[in-house]
Parts: sequence; C-alpha cells; structure tokens
Amino acid sequence: MEQDARRKLVRVALAAVLLVVLKIVEKSLAFPMLALFFLYLVPYLVVGYDVLAEAWEEIREGEVFSEDFLMGIATIGALVIGFLPGAEPEFTEAVFVMLFFQVGEIFEDMAEDNSRKSITRLMDIRPDTANVERDGKVLVVDPNEVAVGETIVVKPGEKVPMDGVVVEGASSLDTVALTGESAPREVSVGDSVYSGCVNQRGLIRMKVSKVFGESTASKILELVEHASEGKSHSERFITRFARIYTPVVVVGALAVAFLPPLFSGDFLASFSTWLIRALTFLVVSCPCALVISVPLTFFSGIGCASKQGILVKGSNYLEALSQAGIVVFDKTGTLTKGVFEVTAVHPSEMDETQLLHLAAHVERYSTHPIAASLRAAYPHEADSCTVEDVEEVAGQGVRATVNGRVVCVGNTKLMDAIGAQWKPCEKTGTIIHVAVDGIYAGHIVISDAVKGDSKEAIQNLKAEGVRKTVMLTGDRKEVAESVAKELGLDECHAELLPADKVDWVEKLLASKEQGRTLAFVGDGINDAPVLARADVGIAMGAMGSDAAIDAADVVLMDDKPSKIALVVRIARRTLAIAKENVVFAIAVKVAVLVLAAFGLATMWMAVFADVGVMVLAVLNATRALNQKG
Repeated sequence: MEQDARRKLVRVALAAVLLVVLKIVEKSLAFPMLALFFLYLVPYLVVGYDVLAEAWEEIREGEVFSEDFLMGIATIGALVIGFLPGAEPEFTEAVFVMLFFQVGEIFEDMAEDNSRKSITRLMDIRPDTANVERDGKVLVVDPNEVAVGETIVVKPGEKVPMDGVVVEGASSLDTVALTGESAPREVSVGDSVYSGCVNQRGLIRMKVSKVFGESTASKILELVEHASEGKSHSERFITRFARIYTPVVVVGALAVAFLPPLFSGDFLASFSTWLIRALTFLVVSCPCALVISVPLTFFSGIGCASKQGILVKGSNYLEALSQAGIVVFDKTGTLTKGVFEVTAVHPSEMDETQLLHLAAHVERYSTHPIAASLRAAYPHEADSCTVEDVEEVAGQGVRATVNGRVVCVGNTKLMDAIGAQWKPCEKTGTIIHVAVDGIYAGHIVISDAVKGDSKEAIQNLKAEGVRKTVMLTGDRKEVAESVAKELGLDECHAELLPADKVDWVEKLLASKEQGRTLAFVGDGINDAPVLARADVGIAMGAMGSDAAIDAADVVLMDDKPSKIALVVRIARRTLAIAKENVVFAIAVKVAVLVLAAFGLATMWMAVFADVGVMVLAVLNATRALNQKG
C-alpha cells in the first residue's frame, strides 16, 4: 500500500480508538455539551481533516458540489445540531460518518491500487540497464545510451532491454508479459527478439534493431499509461449525472431543512428535527458509489485484458467491444498463418513420407517459398540420398535425378510435357504434382494454413452473441471461400484492394443494428485504413509491430484469434458489473432518500446508503479484474 494510504489507515484506527474511549468516558462521567463537542472534535479532525481541506480547495477552484463538500457539510451539521433547541446531540454519528467515509476511501484506494499493480506488474518489462559490447568489453549502461546496430548481451534470467536479432546463442524466452502465454518461445541465430521478454536459459548476443524509446516494451508502456484517457459512454454519463445530481440534492436538502419548519408555525421547535433529516439526506445522496465504482470497473476490465496479453487503449473501446454485433476479419496473418506450408499429401504410387522425401530433395536448392515449405515438411536432408542434374523448367517446375531416378516436381504443364497422367485435387491451394521416371506418383497441396484456433474463435464469438462474422481479403476467390467454409464464417468477399475493404466496411456499418458496433481484425500493417474506420480496430500478433500498436484500438500481442472472443467476453462482463453497480447504488439511495425525507431513516442508515454502498460497489468492481480466460 502507498505511504498516503498507510497514514490514512493509521488515522482511521486512531480515530476509532478515540471514539470508543470517548463513548466509555461519556457514559461514566457527565460532561457539558460544549466540552463534549471539543472532545469529539479531536477524533473528527484526526480522521477527516483532509476531507475538509479537499472540500475547501475544490470550493476555491469553483467545484462546490463535490463528495467532500457534501460529507463535510453533513458531518459538521451533525456535530453542531445538538446545540439547537430540543435537538439530540449527534457527535458519535458525525465522527462515525466521517470514519466510515474514510474506510470507504481506503477500500477504493486498495481496489484501484490492486488494479494498477496488476497492470504495472504485467508491464514491469523494461529493465534499467543493458549489457553492451564495446571495444571487446561488456559494459552495463543505460539502455537509452545503446545505438541501433550495437551488440548487447542478455544473460539467463535477465529481461531483454531492446528489440533486436540474435547473432549468437540460443535460448527459451518467457513472453508472458507481452502475450499472456506461459509457453516459452525458442530462439536462435537470425530470430527476432522483442524487449520485455525474459531470457530463461542460454546466453544470447543480439544486434539492436530499435532504439530504447521505440522498442516494443516502451510502446506498450506508453499505451498502458494512456489507457485511462479514453472514457466510456457510461463514465461520461456518470460524470455529467454527478454534476447535475449533486446541486439538485443540495437544493433538496435545503428545502427539507427550511420549508417544513417555515410552514409548521413554530420554526425553532421543528427546525432541528428537519435539519437532521436534511443532513441524513445529504449523506445518503453522495454519488460516491457511482463516481468511483464505474471508472474502477472499466479500469479493472482493462487490467484483466492486459493480463491475457490484450491491450485496450481506453474504456470507450472496451464498452464498444461489449456491443459488438459484426466482426470483420482480414484473412492472411489473421485467420491464417500467412506462410505457405504443406496442408495435404495425396500419394499415388508410394506412401506420404516417400512422396515428400522426393519432392523436398528435388527442391533442395530452390529459394522459392513453395520449395521452402516442401523442405520444411521433410527436414531430413542428411539422409545419404544423392541429388544430381537439377534443372529448373521455366513456368513448370524442377527436374532432378534422385538416387538414379528422374523425379519431376511441378504443375500440370510439367506433367503433360513428360506424359504423366496427373490427377486433379479437390482441395484448395497450390497443387504440386510429382512424377518418378515419367510415372505419376501423387501430389502435394501447399497453402496458407488456417491457424489452429481460428474455427474455435468464430464459434466462441457467435456464442458471445456476435450476429455476423465476415472475411475481407485480397486473396483468390476460391481460396477465400474454402477458408470461410472451413471456419463457418457468414460472409466472404475476396480479391479486394485496400480501398475495397474500406468500402465493404462502410456497407457493413450501414447495415448494423442500432446500438451494435463493428469490429475489424487485421494485422495492423496493411489494414490501417480499415482499422481506423471500424468502430473498434483490433490488431493481431502485434508483438514488435509499431504499425499495429499505433493503428488499432485493441492490440492482441500474440497470433491467437481466440483472444478476440475472450476480450469481447471480458468487455461484456465488465459492462455488466458496471451496470450492476449503477442499479444497486441508485436503488438503495432512492429508497433511503425517501425514508430520510419522511424522517424514517437514521444517520446509520444514511451511512450504509452512502459509504456501505460505495464499499460494496468497489468490491464488486474489482471482480472485473479477475475474470477467467
């Protein structure tokens, strides 16, 4: 807990002890009213001097109708009411109301502190030093002093201070602070490494690719620091409501205090009765529970998303996500992996392993992406096979001699040229045919593979109430339709230019239901115009991508589409908790306000209606921080 909170807790404890002692002394000894006033003034000022000071400061700044002002007026009124003719002293109640108000403030501080610490702990990813190699020595310096192109050393257990590329060594990296994923990431020479990861085992040397201020960790920290600036519609409404509500309540309390005595025929005899009702009215009417709990709920929701590797730039976007009715996806790199890989092997005269083995050896020396995917599917190059007479046939494929057998790997034109009777394939993608000594041996399907959790993501979004899922892509129509059918998407529009995607989003925005929003999910690099046009732009796999972090409203730090449904679920539960707090606070306050106006509410009931409701609302708000993924 912060130092200020500790001091407040000490003051609350001291005031509580003094209050108990005074009650015991008061019952044992007879004190005149004025003496009791000064005795009870001590614990009152111990616990409440800062509330009075804050109220005075706000009055000087022109903000008269604040929670501190209402609490100060109500408690001071309770302290002095005993001096009115026929009135009972309310010293104990005055001190207790201020005491309980401060307890509520402590609960609020603790809840907000927990939310902030959760995010801070997650975002504690930027180290203060870097080990840089200069003139054959390793120097420990401030990361701001390291230039692009310099080599840094990251030892086991250390945080990676800057973005870079591994030039020596191999290790496992803990990326949980960036992605929310507990599985370590293996890196070796040539791999990119992002600041904020923790080196788990091997020593690695990296060439720095970005200055410290532009690193992934710095960008994320900057984003988190400004996340609270974007206020949700609910928060703006509560702020406007409090500005109107509080003056109305003060006027209402004045009316309760003065109007009935004026019409009673004996002003002084009845004034004390109606004044205590007005003071009770003031205590009840404090909008603390609303003003505090609603922003805290959204702050906790943002913290919960952050723990899952989802960065939300403001509570307005969290609220918009809770109302998502249409989710539009880019295809490449979002629903699919964005790289070619073997997705099916259909042998004709041999088994799958043999077919892959021959194709990979023929393509051994090619730099084409398709050749790379074939080699990746059969990585056992050192198997003593001899590959000779490699010949690339322009526009058709590659021919080579493998262990004395002529193997042709290519398209249907190459098969026709050698007289091999190729077979068509029902699957969508790039079809690579293989023939051995002129005899057709089968074919291999290479395509941009769908991510493992893409189908689950679509299903989960629909389970969360999303009405329509749409894919917009520049890829070929048959490829796009195949992916859309596999994943269960509602609509698919292919062969689109970036401007066409914006046009489609405009049409979808015009067709959405009232009160619903449209979210666009892309990689954040070539989809910036669409991300900006959608109600909520979500960037996928943004670790290390400045464009994604800058363009999107919500940033998913890994490549998992399933996180989209998760953040929608977090948003909806966060909004539900905020609404629970609003309904509960208003219902209790209205009930006790009515009772107070008719003299049926005690000051203790008023304390519960204000501080008790605030404490319960704050505790309820913290539930948003601990939602399950």
